[in-house]
Amino acid sequence: MKTKATFYHAGCTVCLAAEQNIVPTIDRDRYDVEIVNLGEQGNRIDEAKAIGVQSVPVLVIDNQPFHINFGASLADLG
Repeated sequence: MKTKATFYHAGCTVCLAAEQNIVPTIDRDRYDVEIVNLGEQGNRIDEAKAIGVQSVPVLVIDNQPFHINFGASLADLG
């Protein structure tokens, strides 16, 4: 069974650069990867907050957020 990995971002240039550089490096044989643009999917902001996401871009593996760089605070998104 694969582990879930979710990459949350807001569509900003910092987030898109992180997506282009980080997501392709994830081993798809080990992880089911989901990309969530919180700028377009604002209904998922509460989900991200509940996991502990504070800013985007962030990669969440097994409900553990790994903040990559500061693009936007979750508080600024919703």
